[in-house]
Amino acid sequence: MILCLVDDLIFSIKISTAAKAIGAEIYFERAADTVLSSIRDKKPALVILDLNSGKMRPLDVIAAVKADDELKGIRTLGFVSHVHADVIAMAREAGIDEVLARSAFSDRLGEILRSAGTAT
Repeated sequence: MILCLVDDLIFSIKISTAAKAIGAEIYFERAADTVLSSIRDKKPALVILDLNSGKMRPLDVIAAVKADDELKGIRTLGFVSHVHADVIAMAREAGIDEVLARSAFSDRLGEILRSAGTAT
């Protein structure tokens, strides 16, 4: 299972379409205040975060997940506009496992979803 913290409609559609094509189970969390409880309840193999999202507070989520002994082993992957070097640096400082530019994320989406689906 893959949990997505993505409020960008275009990327939500891309992820949903790719997941459906390969049969990956995904869940979109839409409320920032319930993210950690959703991660705790669903125990996803991967959490995908749109690092450009202001609504979902992805940097806070990463830091909280990586600081929690029960959750810190969950793989986190963020995508971001390549021009936001400061956001990339802050995500790495918060403990994210992988950061990709939006274009690289789009290009590798099928591979990312398949690998997370087989990691469970």
